Amino acid sequence: MALVALAALRIGMYHWRQGAALIGGALLTAAVLRGVLSDTRAGLLAIRGRAVDVITYSAFATLILFVALTITRGPGV
Repeated sequence: MALVALAALRIGMYHWRQGAALIGGALLTAAVLRGVLSDTRAGLLAIRGRAVDVITYSAFATLILFVALTITRGPGV
């Protein structure tokens, strides 16, 4: 949640690429934590099965990082 809060702050400061990259990093962190932690310790990270959660978090992180790193126009460099 701290990474997402920092990302929201960066996006609010018109550094949306950095904010989006932080959100992608937060999703990758969630994927790693979901893969490592037990179902009871994962808490709200556990939505479906472990494999589905890790794949979904990783796919969303990859998509967000791809968008953040490839769009070149506008503010937020």
